[in-house]
Amino acid sequence: MPNQVTLTFNQPLNASVQVGDTAYYSNDVNGETLLIIGPITQVLRTGPGIPDQIVADLVPNIVGSAITTSSFILFSKTALINTSGLKGYYAEAQFKNDSTDYAELFLVGSEIFESSK
Repeated sequence: MPNQVTLTFNQPLNASVQVGDTAYYSNDVNGETLLIIGPITQVLRTGPGIPDQIVADLVPNIVGSAITTSSFILFSKTALINTSGLKGYYAEAQFKNDSTDYAELFLVGSEIFESSK
């Protein structure tokens, strides 16, 4: 059985964290050094006033005690499973500005790909 670590959070967990994601941490205030914790094996979402938790398998050579209460914890999704994009035949968008004040649209993005014919 691999070594495991249980991480407890005072704030609610991100809604998209799930079993199979990979957990990372950083003790660097600039976040430039990320260290892998390991794959998440359990996500324990509780209720108001009770901290949420995740359980992760520690990858070999990772010392769980290096993770502190001030560590920044993050996770990544597995690209093989969590791929997404628009599905359907078309999409339509319309942007309106009814204001008489100056307004500027900062950014609009889209994604297209050729599907089966």
